[in-house]
Amino acid sequence: MPRIAYVNGRYVAHSDASVHIEDRGYQFADGVYEVCEVARGFIVDSVGHLDRLDRSLSELRIDWPVNRAVLVHVMREVIRRNRVHNGMVYLQVTRGVAPRDHVFPANGTRPALVVTAKRTDPVAAAKKAGAGLKVITVPENRWERVDIKSVGLLPNVLARQQAKEAGAQEAWFVDPDGTVKEGAATNAWIVTRDGVLVTRPADHGILRGITRATLFKVAEKLGLTVEERGFTVAEAKAAREAFITAATTVIMPIVAIDGQPVANGHPGSVALSLREAFFDVAEKIQA
Repeated sequence: MPRIAYVNGRYVAHSDASVHIEDRGYQFADGVYEVCEVARGFIVDSVGHLDRLDRSLSELRIDWPVNRAVLVHVMREVIRRNRVHNGMVYLQVTRGVAPRDHVFPANGTRPALVVTAKRTDPVAAAKKAGAGLKVITVPENRWERVDIKSVGLLPNVLARQQAKEAGAQEAWFVDPDGTVKEGAATNAWIVTRDGVLVTRPADHGILRGITRATLFKVAEKLGLTVEERGFTVAEAKAAREAFITAATTVIMPIVAIDGQPVANGHPGSVALSLREAFFDVAEKIQA
């Protein structure tokens, strides 16, 4: 069955989907995006993702392309047309199409909206979690407004490629003082020797991950303590466990950092238990 995409009011074959060459997302990375997990026929954490979309649009002074209820309908329709039971739904909003100029286009320029969906294999994801991932560390080189989920992701792309070339699956951005910020597409966590979950505060310097926020509730359900503070690469390498969170990965254990095993080099029980409990705790709407 061919994939279907939604582009500016039309459902079209994915292979034919396109935007204008003067779309400001293409010209300037002048846009934002969100990715929601689809699991067992439900859209996971949609409220949090759409709230964050609203904030990103507001910070960049981009209008909503359609109202929120219509966007949810479009998401569901794209998921339905692509027969996605487990997978991802991707939303992208740009400032729209206008003659190339750095300043904002004229009032009345309509924001552009693209929605796509794809299937993923939960069995393969579970297998990956059972093996664990490797990360490398890279110097922080991004703009300061990483709290906005902008489509301007070139430093993230280069970091992920560097990770791939090093035989790893993710890269952690690190401040000059050695403090871990976040991954190229994930939030970073460790578990201390005392069993405390540690993640950097989301008030500055990282994206306020929606899966990250839900994990606080999961940890509470499991009786685990979460501490929001910075941690260094050295602390992460010496930790009992490390893991990452994102809608695209949910919770994935980290088994090595810069080639050095974390603990015994195998996925930790805390991360795996959090992953197991996540779906039941997360907010869900029928896809």
